[in-house]
Amino acid sequence: MRDLNIALIQSGIAWHAPGENLARLDALVRRIEGHVDLVLLPEMFSTGFTMEPGSVAEDMEGPAVSRMRELASSLGADVAGSLAIAEGGHYHNRLVWVNSRGGIATYDKRHLFRMAGEDRVYRPGRETITVEVRGWKIRPFICYDLRFPAWTRNRGLEYDAAVFVANWPARRARHWEALLTARAIENQCYVIGVNRVGTDGNGVAYRGGSMAVDYEGSVIAAMGEVEGTMRVVLSKRSLEEYRAAFPAWKDADAYRME
Repeated sequence: MRDLNIALIQSGIAWHAPGENLARLDALVRRIEGHVDLVLLPEMFSTGFTMEPGSVAEDMEGPAVSRMRELASSLGADVAGSLAIAEGGHYHNRLVWVNSRGGIATYDKRHLFRMAGEDRVYRPGRETITVEVRGWKIRPFICYDLRFPAWTRNRGLEYDAAVFVANWPARRARHWEALLTARAIENQCYVIGVNRVGTDGNGVAYRGGSMAVDYEGSVIAAMGEVEGTMRVVLSKRSLEEYRAAFPAWKDADAYRME
């Protein structure tokens, strides 16, 4: 039962400046020490959380996706984060997951943040995905999805860890911490939240707080309010022993939002 080594990249994001943000990503990745199996990036890491994707969205062959492929290959690790993607005449807030062999899985954000008008700009996703990394089943989500437990429900232990990549504002930092903890406890899994720092082009402030929470709701690693990287190791043995000793998952309701 292999442990999973994850690197969290908590970055500032220059507004509508993909080239600058990809250079920043390269510099942060160079800070990672030792081997990792998975590198996680924030939501819309190349542009910021924009409601004006027309000038900055890319397709699935664009420079940010290409850079993710290069990083995955050079690190021998999976790399995941979300981007503004233009496809089929629509814009998508899309999590792109690249493995070390160049294979890609995608998840389009289901819950679009209406308070910022995201629901008027982007097309919502319809399906969850589960990605396997070194024998671990991981389910990724994006930011506002964190508030909706029916969508993230871990029925029948479908996944071992949930990932939330985000641009979560500083003024709701307490919600971020509480909801990450709740999702971990109720789903009997690890939960990883990856946020950004700095201020975006709309004047919204972010203070990071990226963290990893275990299946009992204990924070096992956390970042402060500065840009940087953090490594965290997840224990599969500990997770399975806990699930066997306290199998609350067997009594969960079958319902999940469709």
